[in-house]
Amino acid sequence: MNIYKFEFRKYLKSNIIWTISILAVLFLFVSLFPTYSKEAEQFEKLISQFPEAFIKAMGLSNMSVSHIIGYYSFAFSYILLIGGIFAMKLGLDITSKESRDKTSDFLLVKPLRRANILTPKIMAALTHVVIMNVLFFVFALIAVEAFKKVDYNFTDFLLLTLSLLFVQLFLFSLGILIGTIVNKLKSVLPVTLGVVFGFYIIYLFNQTVEDEKYSYLSPFGFFDSGYITENSAYSVSHLITSISLTVIFIVASYVIYQKKDIPSV
Repeated sequence: MNIYKFEFRKYLKSNIIWTISILAVLFLFVSLFPTYSKEAEQFEKLISQFPEAFIKAMGLSNMSVSHIIGYYSFAFSYILLIGGIFAMKLGLDITSKESRDKTSDFLLVKPLRRANILTPKIMAALTHVVIMNVLFFVFALIAVEAFKKVDYNFTDFLLLTLSLLFVQLFLFSLGILIGTIVNKLKSVLPVTLGVVFGFYIIYLFNQTVEDEKYSYLSPFGFFDSGYITENSAYSVSHLITSISLTVIFIVASYVIYQKKDIPSV
């Protein structure tokens, strides 16, 4: 419990900053909806003049600025990117900081199993991920309700918003795994940005080629906003892949952490 409390307090300030940032992006986009919706026809004509590959890559092919959910799904792709960076950075940091800061001795000399050290660290970080998602859901619902012009499909909104949690859990667990594998990690941010933007580029590439097999190479492709709004459901195969890989990453992290040779001071 002491480890949980320490880790929770340590990342509280960071969570507040990232949550405020993601909510600011949300309200910035949604507040512009009335302006775009008034000129929906002209805007769609303007978009149609761009190259088709660019339109698909930017997620504009299925965007309907005349309807709040279509516009929200477009904005949500950028929110996913920000949330993904936060989650992976968190996962990387909680498993690599002792080795990076050479404070491993402080924890490992205690009469605790390594699993009993890793578990409260993961739970503390997951608490912050859940807090961010709860706050985002509440404020996203308020924003959509405030700026909507007609009724919308709440299922689409719910599924889109919940996909933030699934993507964050995937990247968070991947960050934990990388943190347990790599011994000498000087800074988590370059690795985080490299991996998350790499996944996002793969997702954008798949948007242009529209080849389903590439969608399995990126967590952003698991929860494509276009598919969700068209079908009012998740792709079952992508959902299963996301959950399975998340579990595998976590289990592998425990196995590696138990046997890892952690350097001391």
